[in-house]
Amino acid sequence: MSVDRAERLLEEAFKIQGRDKKGRKILRIVGKFFPARELMGAGQGGGGDEALQGFLERRVFPEIGGAPFVVVYMHSLVQRSENFPGVAALRSAYEALPAAVRDGLRAVYFVHPGLQARLFFATFGRFLFSAGLYRKLRYVSRLEFLWEHMRRGEVEVPEFVEDHDEELEHRPLMDYGLVESDHHHRAFDDPAIGSAASMHSLRCIS
Repeated sequence: MSVDRAERLLEEAFKIQGRDKKGRKILRIVGKFFPARELMGAGQGGGGDEALQGFLERRVFPEIGGAPFVVVYMHSLVQRSENFPGVAALRSAYEALPAAVRDGLRAVYFVHPGLQARLFFATFGRFLFSAGLYRKLRYVSRLEFLWEHMRRGEVEVPEFVEDHDEELEHRPLMDYGLVESDHHHRAFDDPAIGSAASMHSLRCIS
């Protein structure tokens, strides 16, 4: 994959937008826009990780600087085969953050996590990520709870995220995996370590 194409794809997934109610910058990440299969598939020798890290260093970290900031990660309709880079890649990306950026991270708002994502991080989160990052994780089951921390309009919410939020509101059992969405399965909807790819990710970080 060319650098220009990688940058265009990543620009959709990662954007600095607005500030929360405490005045901290917001890094919005839309999981469905993250081109994991294309980016990581093109980087069998690590090129995908390098492309992501290069993009963050050029386009994201300079905007954050050393100031406090929060992350809003929208997990709505993420598909493991398309958008999820793997556990090892997530841990690698976090550990590659410059110290000033890592220290400035105050909270990670995980929007629409679903039951399996909660169980996964409750079981493996403390082992896969630092205690400091794990403590900053905040689950947000509905957009209305996100607005307790930031004003509407500060963060652009894609239409499909709003539609999924409305679907969850009318079908609350989806939160517990008892009713399927009309859309595709999300990452973690199946047992998180049930596939060869997931097992490989866990071996990579052991």
